[in-house]
Amino acid sequence: MSQQEPLRDIAHLGHIELLTPKPVESLWYFTELLGMESVHQEGQSVYLRGFGDNASTTLKLTEAEKPGVGHVAWRVISPQALERRAEAIEKTGLGTGWTNGDFGHGRTYQFRDPDGHKLEIYYDEDRYEAPPEKRSTLKNLPMKYPGHGIGVRRTDHLAMLCENVGPNREFVQENLGLQLREQVLFQDGEFEVGSWMSSTAVHHEMAYVADVKGLSGRLHHVSFWVDNREDVLRAADILMENGIEIEAGPSRHNNSQAFYLYSFEPGGNRIEVYTSGFLVFAPDWKPVIWNEEERGTGVYWGAALPDSFLNYATPDPDTHGVEAPSSDVPRVDPL
Repeated sequence: MSQQEPLRDIAHLGHIELLTPKPVESLWYFTELLGMESVHQEGQSVYLRGFGDNASTTLKLTEAEKPGVGHVAWRVISPQALERRAEAIEKTGLGTGWTNGDFGHGRTYQFRDPDGHKLEIYYDEDRYEAPPEKRSTLKNLPMKYPGHGIGVRRTDHLAMLCENVGPNREFVQENLGLQLREQVLFQDGEFEVGSWMSSTAVHHEMAYVADVKGLSGRLHHVSFWVDNREDVLRAADILMENGIEIEAGPSRHNNSQAFYLYSFEPGGNRIEVYTSGFLVFAPDWKPVIWNEEERGTGVYWGAALPDSFLNYATPDPDTHGVEAPSSDVPRVDPL
């Protein structure tokens, strides 16, 4: 029996739009603490990038009533691929149409996943050109190391919550060609807790995880890459010195093998500083599946993830999407 040829029209995760009710404070967090570069401002949005990002922008920070994810954008491999994917997605009934693009990228096809998250695909993209004072002496590095804050290299991935993981996973597999890397399945494989996927060799660019509150369209976290574990430890010091709550870590995940630290930016969104996840090069990779016993707390070593990690996401109905959890906010019992 012949195997179906894999779909390779998606090049990589392009950029993420993050919503915040506290735009000034959130911008301070991303620029002064994470060390990202602000490259453009338009309307209620600021466009940012890490020093290793090739594109002119990979994070769009937009003022909104509540925190959460605005949209997730994927870059395709060619103009022809853009047309192919748009045509296929249109047939699902989840397409919302074409736009002329945004700062840093051109013509875009927009759509939603079955859970309602806003997604888009595009091809034309502006490459970052550093001004003289920010050029690296390394010709293959888009911009020199910022020299302040944590110094995140690039936007890495995000995790989105959904009412049912399966339909969303199948949608992006069938229409974007994302490859399944790992899954968590409970109840003898009947309940899909989470699925981690990517279009490249990185472990995952996007994960879908079941929402314990049964809601749709929410964000669990956005993650930014640093080069090594010492950078994650240094990030903990920087965040603590600036009054930012560390929710979990530094620790190591069992799923992905990554070293991590989670905190809350002032607008309420959960942000991960991340490194050391494994790469997948095998074209016949078999997704790794974890059950209840094997998954445990989701931590390979380090402190167990707190209740808030399971119960809090943005927007959050219990806080009206304004404040991130803190030590004096009651926790909801985990399911």
